[in-house]
Amino acid sequence: MTGAPEFERIIDIRHLPPTAVEIVPDEAERRRLAGRFSLSAINSMVAKVEMIADGAKINVTGRIKAAIIQACAISGEDFPVKIDEPVNLRFIPRQPVPAPGTTDSDEIELTADDCDEIEYDGLTFDLGEALAQTLALAIDPFAEGPDADRARAEHKLSGEATGGAFDALAALRPAKPENDQG
Repeated sequence: MTGAPEFERIIDIRHLPPTAVEIVPDEAERRRLAGRFSLSAINSMVAKVEMIADGAKINVTGRIKAAIIQACAISGEDFPVKIDEPVNLRFIPRQPVPAPGTTDSDEIELTADDCDEIEYDGLTFDLGEALAQTLALAIDPFAEGPDADRARAEHKLSGEATGGAFDALAALRPAKPENDQG
């Protein structure tokens, strides 16, 4: 990523809020995020999260809600979509990379919990970027709008196996004479 982040909220682990907080991008941040995620618009976005320290690990839980406008995967026409997703992130201090040739550098085993961990350096982490990625994962890239069936019919995208590549190849094959036994 080059330039300024689309949605940055730097959190200092020494000053975590004692209660849940709302993280809301402004209009310019929503516009930049919409461009990054190939959306027509993000009309609203709010994350209500709680941050709890567990030693140097920070657990962030809550919900992210958004109202977006995205293009239908079939017709290409814009339609509104509501997103309401849980947030469950864990920020952990960056671990040093083992030196080549050590036993720890050969294989890494991940558990399901490891996949939700985001490493941070120093005493801060970017909650805005993590929330942006959470939103991105909640967006259905193949969402179909209300006119999808009409567009399928209009462009003959019924899903039936007619006229495909194999039908075109079969049409090139010379016809067998009726008397051919072989």
